[in-house]
Amino acid sequence: MKAFLRVIIVVAVFAVIGLALFILVPVQTTGPQQAVAGDWEPAEGEGYYAMRLADCAACHTAEDGVQFAGGRPIESPVGTVYSSNITPDPETGIGNYTLDEFRAALYDGIRQDGAHLYPAMPYDNYRLISETDVRALYSYFKEEVAPVQNIVPDNDLPFPFDQRWGLRAWNWINLPDPGFQPMFDDEQLNRGAYIVEGPGHCGACHSPRNAVFGQNGFTAHDAPFLTGGEIAGWTAPDLRGPDSPPQRWDGEQLARILATGRNAHASIVGEMALVVEDSLQYLTPDDLAAVVAYLRHIGNDGPADDASEDGKAVAEDPGATKFDMLVASETSAMLTSANPEMALGARLYLDNCNACHFVDGLGASEVFPELDGNHLVNADQPTGLIHMIMFGDTLPSTGMRPMRLQMPGFAHRLSDEEVAELATFVRSAWSNTAGAVSADNVAEMRDNGSLSLAGDIAAQAGQFVTEEKN
Repeated sequence: MKAFLRVIIVVAVFAVIGLALFILVPVQTTGPQQAVAGDWEPAEGEGYYAMRLADCAACHTAEDGVQFAGGRPIESPVGTVYSSNITPDPETGIGNYTLDEFRAALYDGIRQDGAHLYPAMPYDNYRLISETDVRALYSYFKEEVAPVQNIVPDNDLPFPFDQRWGLRAWNWINLPDPGFQPMFDDEQLNRGAYIVEGPGHCGACHSPRNAVFGQNGFTAHDAPFLTGGEIAGWTAPDLRGPDSPPQRWDGEQLARILATGRNAHASIVGEMALVVEDSLQYLTPDDLAAVVAYLRHIGNDGPADDASEDGKAVAEDPGATKFDMLVASETSAMLTSANPEMALGARLYLDNCNACHFVDGLGASEVFPELDGNHLVNADQPTGLIHMIMFGDTLPSTGMRPMRLQMPGFAHRLSDEEVAELATFVRSAWSNTAGAVSADNVAEMRDNGSLSLAGDIAAQAGQFVTEEKN
């Protein structure tokens, strides 16, 4: 309730500022000022690759819908925004957009008719996209994508959130300067920075939000950038801290999870699964290495120390990791004790989780993720873990790992109190030190009807299934 009231107050302030700006300040777009001279045309395949870098398909394709035809619901604290049709259909898509109008939408969040796009579209990050990639994207969507006539649903936003002109004030306060500025004396690091900070818009999820819900930091120069965020009930982990994945894992494992959604330690679910499936798996080896090098370089403790001179990862000594040392932990001993006085959370773990994640909480490489040290398990907000226990989820299918592994949900067999006990146990087992979960936390998620399609299928099947990608 307090968060909702804060949103109301912020929007009311924005409405006043926005009205003043609407009256006093003309609309100015940064896009055309970035144009390059000449009749440049993208090389074959360049537009498709730019689209994959920018991850356009994930948001602009509705479930079971036609690619890029829009209509995907994007939830926000104040309502639902539906993604737009970006096929070249002249009536319902972007078929009549000029290059300058297309650039203005990417850089400034301004539609062809002058209306402001909602910042569910990450135009604040796209302001760093190069002119070369802007033109490649424009050419791709105008010439290579088939037009689809599809009228997307109206946004479900109450007043005053449905007043787009108030976004002028939000943009005025929050948008960074346009244009990517290289910051390293290293071509690979600069390429990684460009992908992560610009088209990849990683900060949209992995950076915290400021007091007015703008992204807090857009480049590695900004201390809060990539230090963790929240999206749709899932925790996007910190990517810079000393215990973050880029610092804990060697470069090979980091590259593997980006390209396939799984590695020896963890697996990707939730919103990030779409990023892997629709974007990251398509990165070239050089670009993937650049992203890995950049993420490992900007850690709060300085650059990671396992990269060779050519940027290729050098694996850490597995015998030195904490994961192998925790096999004989107190939790493991307790779970194998057959103690009739064993606490409910531990018994629930043995009944529902042990077959896959085992008594040591280490799972199986690239199949069952580790629970010990898992970022989702240890997140400040337990919503992601509760969702996984209740509704399950599905790993992305990629070219390197086509099997679509699925964890079942247990909402049909566990009560709110039992889910809370199980989640609390996992969050405090092995080396985990996260807080307890209450039955109220679980009931709220159950009442909100968060049962995803994948989770519903898994709950009914009641088993771990696989599906080979078509």
